[in-house]
Amino acid sequence: MHITRRRPDTQQGPSQNFTGTVWLDEIAAPAAPCRLRMFNVHFAPGAHTAWHRHPHGQVLHVLEGEGLVRRKGGDVEEIRAGDTVWIEPGEWHWHGAGPRTFMSHLAVVEAAADGTTTEWHEHVHDYPA
Repeated sequence: MHITRRRPDTQQGPSQNFTGTVWLDEIAAPAAPCRLRMFNVHFAPGAHTAWHRHPHGQVLHVLEGEGLVRRKGGDVEEIRAGDTVWIEPGEWHWHGAGPRTFMSHLAVVEAAADGTTTEWHEHVHDYPA
């Protein structure tokens, strides 16, 4: 067993992967052979990810606020505190805060054997205003 009492500093989400102000807090990134990765992601109103996908899928659990999520070819879905979203392995998607609200969620992924957790693509060009 290992108890983490001091976490890495909060990091700002890089502009090549996010639009708007996004902050990332690493919750868990255990050493191999574990491949679990967990972050608390904080989105300012209107902030969101670029299109991306995960080799083993992703779980999002909304902690506070209201947000939006969309899979490629699907409709924009509203999400709010208490909602949990399962994103299938390899499914292109984006997610973020609603246009007028903050939103925080836990993001849980499993890294691939090579350590990759996310494949990033283009920015979202039709994010709801």
